Amino acid sequence: MIKFSKDFDLKEQIKEYVLSTIGVMLTALGLVIFFIPNNIAAGGASGMAMILHKLISTVPVGIWMYIVNVVLFVLGFLLVGKDFSFKTIYSTFALNFFVDLFDRIINIPKYTGEDLMLAVFFGNVLTSVGMAIAFANNSSTGGTDIIAKIISKYFHTPIGTTLLMVDFAIGIFAGFAFNARIAMYALLAIIINGITIDFVLKGLELSVTMMIISKKVDDIKKYILEKMERGATILKAQGAYSGRDIDVLYVALKRRELGEVLNVIRHIDPEAFVIVTEARYVLGEGFRRVDKVV
Repeated sequence: MIKFSKDFDLKEQIKEYVLSTIGVMLTALGLVIFFIPNNIAAGGASGMAMILHKLISTVPVGIWMYIVNVVLFVLGFLLVGKDFSFKTIYSTFALNFFVDLFDRIINIPKYTGEDLMLAVFFGNVLTSVGMAIAFANNSSTGGTDIIAKIISKYFHTPIGTTLLMVDFAIGIFAGFAFNARIAMYALLAIIINGITIDFVLKGLELSVTMMIISKKVDDIKKYILEKMERGATILKAQGAYSGRDIDVLYVALKRRELGEVLNVIRHIDPEAFVIVTEARYVLGEGFRRVDKVV
């Protein structure tokens, strides 16, 4: 009989795997429809695979991605150590599978128009949203992340900067493999990709905190605790002008829950004083676990 640790949440794990799969599928669609047909090697294992495919065209891009990632994982295990979760390995090879599936087996329609800016834009929309969904569910698509970890370990460089430099190097090599115009579009795609992933991640993970000062704070607290099943904290404060002791209700919420709380406050105490602040991370019970943040 399989026993799980107390911290293991099967439903949460299944949800993360399902969402990670959807994320890598979207990324694969962006690569196959827009990037690969136009040779836009926008970093990562896919960019390396496109360059290798140009050199040895008998091997499809999807197969080259398998080869590149296997080599990188072996190097990673040898030089960095076993610092890779099963979910990262799963997501990496799931991306390879979907790229090969859509490119060779299903053979979905591809954009081969002359306007490469459209390919960069729509390719980035799909790949960035897909990668952001995977990242938000504690996955990674491997690839150049491993090269960046190896360089960072031995040269003590910031991993984010190193990753950007590795992807830029792939974009420059694309210029030698294809032409300078393709290289410039590849570099543009890398820049837009990083910005878009960060933007989408903020939207997926954004939470808010609220400070509520009200004469009916107990009624508001009761709704939040019982109806919304959210925690709250009572802060003891004193009015600067009145000198009276007051209770300040402090609560953290998902952004989508904000409207419900404001509507409740509006009905219970229209004169309540409310401060809403965006929070980059809220970690702990009811939100992401602290050990899940990369």
